[in-house]
Amino acid sequence: MSDPDVRAAVPPDPVPPDDCAPRRRALRLPAEPGVYRFRDAAGRVLYLGRAVSLRRRVASYWGDLGDRGHLRPMVVRVAQLEAVVCDSAHEAAWLERNLLQASLPPWNRAPSGGQEKEVWISLSASPRAPGLVVTHRPAAAAGGRDFGPYLGGLQVRRAVTGLSRVLPLDYASADGFGTRQELARALGVSGADRGDLAAALAAVLDREPAAVASVLASLSARRDAAAAALAFEFAGRLQQEIEALAWVTAEQKVTRAALDDVDVCGWADGLLIRFAVRGGRLSGWAQRPCGRAAARHHLDQTPAEWAGFAQRNAELAARLVSSAGFTGRTDRDGQQ
Repeated sequence: MSDPDVRAAVPPDPVPPDDCAPRRRALRLPAEPGVYRFRDAAGRVLYLGRAVSLRRRVASYWGDLGDRGHLRPMVVRVAQLEAVVCDSAHEAAWLERNLLQASLPPWNRAPSGGQEKEVWISLSASPRAPGLVVTHRPAAAAGGRDFGPYLGGLQVRRAVTGLSRVLPLDYASADGFGTRQELARALGVSGADRGDLAAALAAVLDREPAAVASVLASLSARRDAAAAALAFEFAGRLQQEIEALAWVTAEQKVTRAALDDVDVCGWADGLLIRFAVRGGRLSGWAQRPCGRAAARHHLDQTPAEWAGFAQRNAELAARLVSSAGFTGRTDRDGQQ
């Protein structure tokens, strides 16, 4: 029988003497959603992932890896750290997927990152079949609208349930009868409300702040009332709908229905960062040293709506490069 004190004295596997340097750089990351990638000393991309908190997630690679133990041989090779801050966890999920589909690093297993499915929401205000439907591709009939794409079929279906709970457009048909007609009457909804309900739903899905806040407030009030009545299961479902609606209505510009092609650039402290949007999807990410004068042309070509995104990520890239002492040029390989 072995002595437990002897087992405890066995030293851990040896690690490179500078192993903590990438972790120190990780502490420079913001506690915000985003995408990160690791490179080896030769500049080759090793791994790309996403995080709700970049700082916490990236720093965790130099702690207890838990069920990610298979990544330990990769971690000891990490020499460079890069990251992109996103406006939401939903945007980070899309960016990870787009970049992985463009180029899969050797230590990534899944070519799409997470398991979320791409879905759309179709809004119909037709007299016979008004309402919201979750689909796998744009499917709105004449006079309707498609919103999306979104990631996460379950999340989107929960969001639609919450929206329909507050704005019951599907009960505002022109030919309701029987039980459906009785439910519409109980909800105080009729065909005359169809246009207003459809417009209110469109405003939420267009991410109009006041419209989103109104629906979230209504769902929150119902959740609190359910909890006060000890209906905890129902309150839990309402909380899921609130979180799902927040996911669907969060800022997200890296994947859009419009098939735009544009280069998005930012510059800070001698470093130019470039994002390539192709077919409406941000699928390229590179950075290189660049003087202010040479960067001006690229910055002038960046659409105004992307300027904030590009600038804050250029500043982050420059901060990470400065702390690491690298040249910052990482646009020579397939993972851009």
